[in-house]
Amino acid sequence: MERSREKHTYKIGDVAKKLDLEPYVLRFWENEFPQLQPIRSPKGQRLYTEDHIVLISRIKNLLYEQGLTIEGAKRRLDENADWLKFIQELETELQEIKNILLKSD
Repeated sequence: MERSREKHTYKIGDVAKKLDLEPYVLRFWENEFPQLQPIRSPKGQRLYTEDHIVLISRIKNLLYEQGLTIEGAKRRLDENADWLKFIQELETELQEIKNILLKSD
């Protein structure tokens, strides 16, 4: 049986500390990377999910460890998103083919 996980959210300071970044860097990246859109609480506070944290880690790696510019990091993230979409479409098509083959037996 599959149990759904409750999505935890983290405040900007907690994420910054966890990833060894300053909060202003996260706010800046939010403006630079359209993929990074934290949830806003009713009071306007930024809340980050685990998916956001993974994305921020990826951005940090691209900028700080791989030495890409912000534009280069944006392109790399877009390329990865394009590949992921392609793979998901391919998986869907393969599943449809599998279903057709199973029905023909």
